[in-house]
Amino acid sequence: MALRITSAVILITLIFSSISSCDSGRETLGSNGLHVTGKVGEILVVCEPGIWNSDIKHYLDTNLRQWIMPYLPDVATFELIHKTPNHFTQGVKRYRNTLFIEIDPNYTGEHGSIVKKKDVWANGQLVVEITGKDFNQVLETCKEGLDEVHDEFDDMSWRRLMHNFDKNKKSAARQQVRENFGIDIVLPTGSAAVTRKQNFYRIEFQPASRPIEFVGSGTQDVGSIFSGIMVYQYDFLDSSQFDLERLLRARDTMLKYNVEHEIEGMYMGTQYNEFVYPEGNVAFTADKKIKGFDMRGMFMFTGLPRHGTGGAFWAFHFVNPKTNKLVCISGYVDAPPTTSWTHPLREVEAVLRSVQLVE
Repeated sequence: MALRITSAVILITLIFSSISSCDSGRETLGSNGLHVTGKVGEILVVCEPGIWNSDIKHYLDTNLRQWIMPYLPDVATFELIHKTPNHFTQGVKRYRNTLFIEIDPNYTGEHGSIVKKKDVWANGQLVVEITGKDFNQVLETCKEGLDEVHDEFDDMSWRRLMHNFDKNKKSAARQQVRENFGIDIVLPTGSAAVTRKQNFYRIEFQPASRPIEFVGSGTQDVGSIFSGIMVYQYDFLDSSQFDLERLLRARDTMLKYNVEHEIEGMYMGTQYNEFVYPEGNVAFTADKKIKGFDMRGMFMFTGLPRHGTGGAFWAFHFVNPKTNKLVCISGYVDAPPTTSWTHPLREVEAVLRSVQLVE
């Protein structure tokens, strides 16, 4: 007999609709140990063609397909794929991010409903259901609530990776970071410290773990994306050090002396082009115990009058009160513009959000 599990209620602030904990009656198989399928960075939208091809599609595209800024080329948080309810029922149900949109004439709510459920058909799956009694009610619910729905899928994306990475507890690089910086972070399998100094570590992620890209006629390029993190620290003096420009100057100094290119005289630096000028915002770790400052932008290798390779970076800064050091964990992704950066940036985000102080 199949188990039926109602997920815990979450609150989403909506103008015309709210999330509820009612069970839709969908069969729940996540407890059987099945794993999610589908591509990272996709949301499967299950609805009738009349909904998909209506004005609702505009709000789906606008609110669910957002952008991780400021990168060039643009990095979408999600791409949307569509299946009809009949197609979904007859196929694989274990898509990691699934959104149902349904018009139910028997629905009696004053406003449309949004329900979130976890582990419905597979472990790590997030299912969101939007229901209304008629088209206009569903349209209004999507118009006012899809931005919050996006945030739920967004949050689940890095938490799912963080949980998977945390299984790699015997990582040598992870232990080295614990001992040198007094912090614990999760790392993908195969990560290795390639630079180890007193106040600066660089850890490479295993290139073979990147998504496979097919190029040409049947050939596979598994090493087209290179990514990793840098961990560095310096004395914390006062809160003014968290000013964006000061953090950038400290970053450039650290990179100049610690991340050299294979060509002598070149080193990793920050791009200050107005189209990709670094941005920052307050951020928290997954357990909410550490408040810090996120910084995202583009890097390139500089130092000589010639163009060097580059890519994206995402950094998290915080104070370690036990050492009185300002610590930065800066992830980087070096990839061709024809390859999606969403997955490797999600991996970086998972590492940044995992930070905990060593007891």
